[in-house]
Amino acid sequence: MFELSEEHRMLKELVAKFVDQELIPLERQVLAREAAGGKAGLSDAEEERILARCKELGLWSLDVPEELGGANLPTVALMAMNEELGRCAFPFTFPPDSPNLHMLMAVASPEQRTKYLEPYAAGTAKSAIAISEPGAGGDPAGMITRAVQDGSDWVINGRKIWVSRVPQADFIIVMARTGDGKRHEGVTAFIVEKGEPGFIIEREIAMIGGQRTYELVFEDCRIPGDRVLGAIGKGFAPMQLRLTVRRLQMGAWCTGMAVRALQMLCEHARQRVTFGAKLSERQAIQWWVAEAATKIHACRLMVMDAAAKNDAGKDVRTEASMIKVYATEMAQEIIDQSMQAHGAMGVTKEMPLQLMANKVRAMRVYEGPSEVHRMTIGKRVLDGKWSGIN
Repeated sequence: MFELSEEHRMLKELVAKFVDQELIPLERQVLAREAAGGKAGLSDAEEERILARCKELGLWSLDVPEELGGANLPTVALMAMNEELGRCAFPFTFPPDSPNLHMLMAVASPEQRTKYLEPYAAGTAKSAIAISEPGAGGDPAGMITRAVQDGSDWVINGRKIWVSRVPQADFIIVMARTGDGKRHEGVTAFIVEKGEPGFIIEREIAMIGGQRTYELVFEDCRIPGDRVLGAIGKGFAPMQLRLTVRRLQMGAWCTGMAVRALQMLCEHARQRVTFGAKLSERQAIQWWVAEAATKIHACRLMVMDAAAKNDAGKDVRTEASMIKVYATEMAQEIIDQSMQAHGAMGVTKEMPLQLMANKVRAMRVYEGPSEVHRMTIGKRVLDGKWSGIN
């Protein structure tokens, strides 16, 4: 079962109030900046104030182990809170961002835990991860960035693309090939610190919805041997762990976005009169609402089921792929119907719907495109590796 405890229900309610009282009121400023060509996110001053408020409320280090000063919340509770965060039109997460946290917790050495994991868990350091490459975006096993050992050091050469949060990152987890094995063999994770010689931020790439990603170049980037994260040649599994964490989060965020879009649709439909009748009285709108509510309910159950299995130590990679596909396509459909119901106003840059539409559209590509996930799900089911039909 994945019913929330009383403590976790109270925490979910706290996050809901935080979203309603602190984040959503900032959407007007964010929308204005995005409409003017800026990024769709908080300004430095806004972020500083919001993060201070997070600390006041205890919304910090929520899935960090207790020995590192965190709350060590289960995945089920985290997904419930991520759903509330998803209702905000611009991206926001409580520090630290979970995927890299879990990758570090899984494979960091004692020295790396002290130098990188502990400040990251405390929210005093920021990180990014570089996986995709210009010729291997949706196929990380096809990466060609290479790291070669030179004495006690490693030298990295290659190019990465679509990397988020680079300017703010104190260190970046870089995935590179170290062996001659093909596909999943020989991929190793390295920690590259900000300002490292040979580490070049080649360009900033403007994405739809006002987001930014970056292309990185590594030219004879030399790092010491103690920056290898995990075992040499065994980096693919912890990278997949990180991706699974993000995909579950995305399912919760999409549920929250769909809830917000449906709420806006219903509110507008109760008030808007066309041709002598309210939109809420029209069968087309009623069917949109019914199908949206049903799909939201199904998606929430999928996310919470996978979260409960994850808390029980089960392999949820297949469920995470299913969620990644279903949640992003579900949210895009419901947001689009809400925009349609609002008419011309629905497609203006004055409303959060267009920002949500662009955000979820990008989600259908990053962390693995829908087509790759469908291929992976199909193979696992056909190979008998999913317990859902066994």
